[in-house]
Amino acid sequence: MLSVKLFWFKKWEEMPAAIYLGHLNPMTKAHEDVISFLQKEYNLYVFPVRFLKGNAEINTRSFPFPYKIRKAMIESVLNSNDNVKILPDYAFLSPFIKYLPPIVSPYSWMLRNQIVKNIQEETFIAYTGDRIERLALKIYRLHPIKAKRLKISSSAVKNMLYHQVIQGRQGEAHWQDKVPEKVVDQIIDNWEIVEKFAKSPDLTFKTMGIKFPKDGFI
Repeated sequence: MLSVKLFWFKKWEEMPAAIYLGHLNPMTKAHEDVISFLQKEYNLYVFPVRFLKGNAEINTRSFPFPYKIRKAMIESVLNSNDNVKILPDYAFLSPFIKYLPPIVSPYSWMLRNQIVKNIQEETFIAYTGDRIERLALKIYRLHPIKAKRLKISSSAVKNMLYHQVIQGRQGEAHWQDKVPEKVVDQIIDNWEIVEKFAKSPDLTFKTMGIKFPKDGFI
């Protein structure tokens, strides 16, 4: 069971809501644990992040799997989807520079409101295990709860995937142990995506704590 300090609220007639913002690229067993826990306690809204240029999603070595595949990854591990919604509204629209600086930019608040408009419940919290991100969510009035950082990161899994492509059989890693079984199948079914980005430069950069694709930034 995850160690979580629950958000303060009185007993409501219906379950409160939880917002889970993330890359989930790819989904790991740590993500599965978080979703499983939140699903039991809250009506859950999961928002996998997207970067859009026009109508096209931008994927890079850091963000290889598109929203459609990540949504399928999440759906594959749900016990039930009665109280879980996976939504595309955590979407940065090109040029991404307009969202900077965070908090100050009106476009960052528009993105916040774009997310919150989906929440039907009167009471909601947001989940994150990152201290800096928790502070930002608090400023955005998303009521973050205190939680531990994920033990298994998507970045570590991606590195294992790319290493296996580059090194061949000698580079085989135990990434399968770090993702849910059904997600293993989806990664294998979309292995061409792993091969494509394993051999590509990472066309992303981090600024002000946020990682953006270079394409579409300006």
